[in-house]
Amino acid sequence: MRASYIGLFLLLAVTLVTAGCGFHLRSAQTLPVGSSYVHIIAGKQTAPLEKSVLARMKVYQINSGSQALDGEAASTISVKLQPEKLDRRLLSVFATGQVAEYELIYGVRFTATYPDGNQITQQFEVLREYQDDPKQVLAKSRELNLVLSEMRTEAADRIIRIISNQQ
Repeated sequence: MRASYIGLFLLLAVTLVTAGCGFHLRSAQTLPVGSSYVHIIAGKQTAPLEKSVLARMKVYQINSGSQALDGEAASTISVKLQPEKLDRRLLSVFATGQVAEYELIYGVRFTATYPDGNQITQQFEVLREYQDDPKQVLAKSRELNLVLSEMRTEAADRIIRIISNQQ
């Protein structure tokens, strides 16, 4: 009997601590009330990001596409992606003077227009550290492509969270 009280007390304590620090479970992303479709507008320079956003919208089961739906303008959110930007910042070098480590900075800017005419423009950066090894050029090239893909996925998730949380 005493063990069950201790277990109950521990469960209550853990619950209070996690709730007190602001932790909460994330649910599936949903669109604001009155919106049922997201139209992604992208240029040639943002095609990889557009593909990531559309793929992530499928994961969240949000109706979206790169084509506007006829007759759905009253419930469509339009998201215009600006050209993505990738910069590198030097973090460290080898004793030989060759670059050992970079910080990759992936910049995203977009404008979302809601059915009620409200418009927001947001920009943010996704950061990653990337270690370079001149002896393994091919492997590092593939790793860089994988890191960029992960950064685009993170940016897509962030875009979806931003447009979902606007009222």
